[in-house]
Amino acid sequence: MWSVRVYYEDTDAGGVVYHTSYLRFMERARTEWLRQLGYSQSELRDSEGLLFAVTRITINYRKAARIDAILEIRNTLLSLGAASLLFRQEILNQEQDLLCDAEVSIACLNAADMKPRRLPNSFRMELNHVN
Repeated sequence: MWSVRVYYEDTDAGGVVYHTSYLRFMERARTEWLRQLGYSQSELRDSEGLLFAVTRITINYRKAARIDAILEIRNTLLSLGAASLLFRQEILNQEQDLLCDAEVSIACLNAADMKPRRLPNSFRMELNHVN
């Protein structure tokens, strides 16, 4: 789980979180999830030649968040393919109301040519033990 505070820059003219801000929050939460496992995206790029790219997002906006709210983002790895990851992500407020949820498909790419590539075995083994 990763927490974020809503700032003015995250909101629209109505004072609620702008829809694309939820996508940024989810991206950051996935990055921090990797860090908790001991990986940084820049290290994976430099040492393994591995990049990640979002290929599909299905998102449900359920309830609005407002400025100064503290949000919690939960990441669940649903499946692990040869060259892909599928996450479920949920954003909740401090009252544990579900504000937004999404399924996010991630492709693993070769940094040199941006073509799909298999996950490194050591990384795959670590991810198999996460959930």
